[in-house]
Amino acid sequence: MSIPETMKAVRIHAHGGPEVLRYEDAPVPQPGHGQVLVKVRACALNHLDIWNRIGARGWSLPMPHILGSDIAGEVAALGPGVSHIAEGMECFLHPGLPGGPSLERLRGDDNIAADYRILGQLVDGGNAEYVLAPADNVLPRPAGLSWEECAAFPLTFLTAWHMLGSRRAGLRAGESVLVIGAGSGVGAAAIQIARARGAAQIITTAGGPKKVKLAQGLGADAVIDHHERAGELHKAVYELTGGRGVDVVVEHVGAAVFMQCVKALRRGGRLVSCGTTTGGQFELDAQMMYAKHLTLMGSFMGSMSETLEYLPLLEKGLLRPVVDKVFPLSETAAAHERMEAGEHFGKIVLVP
Repeated sequence: MSIPETMKAVRIHAHGGPEVLRYEDAPVPQPGHGQVLVKVRACALNHLDIWNRIGARGWSLPMPHILGSDIAGEVAALGPGVSHIAEGMECFLHPGLPGGPSLERLRGDDNIAADYRILGQLVDGGNAEYVLAPADNVLPRPAGLSWEECAAFPLTFLTAWHMLGSRRAGLRAGESVLVIGAGSGVGAAAIQIARARGAAQIITTAGGPKKVKLAQGLGADAVIDHHERAGELHKAVYELTGGRGVDVVVEHVGAAVFMQCVKALRRGGRLVSCGTTTGGQFELDAQMMYAKHLTLMGSFMGSMSETLEYLPLLEKGLLRPVVDKVFPLSETAAAHERMEAGEHFGKIVLVP
């Protein structure tokens, strides 16, 4: 494959709003030992890109920086020491970078190792025509998926699988689950994964009639319009469960709904959270937590082994990534604005 010396990329030179996203020329990186160069066909947007762009939580990225964690494309060049991958291979990239040897990595929990990183955070990502990645992160493109769909699942499906799997909430067949935000990447994935794991009742939330209808199409048994039931999510859940509450809550919004989610749990229920898009500061009623014997847990990404666990379900069509809208790479700022405005349902995808 002929590789140019320069490429088009969207880079940030400072933290800030969408205006800091610059579509410009950048040098094509050269693969080092154990690395591959991937020609990007599609790269999906995540809230992580927003946090990285604005410098949330004091994150300071090496500048200029290329965002983008969800990447699909073709192997363009191999670095020294790579022999198990062929040039031209159609692939997607596992987004987690496990770092060096550690006890966590030996246990298969590489996502909680101290030096765990994500493509597009601290290292350049896929908002470009080419991206570098460790050869170990390259996995074959699942059959039957478009390039846009292939970029729309790696990070969010991994996150949702980890949240509902045995390492966190451990959703069992016959249990009920509340998934917050069906229109988000994690929410859309969690609804489908809950169905695949045999959940007896899947309740989710969405904003407005259009999104409610789309959420029903994902396999939810009931959809709560959070515009209509703002502030009383837990009451709506109790109405739908005959006053019992749900066994598991999948939450990634934070302050705006967290305590309502806690109240929506049945006795002995479990809540798992992976995000705080509305803020991370809120008051927790500890008495409710221990009196109802609740389990509240955090979750971050997932391991390579978990990606390999859910891939067969994706290949069989039991799981399907949801693509909201596709933007050319040159309109990355508009894609960020769509996500920040909450207009999307599913994944926003960029194509070079």
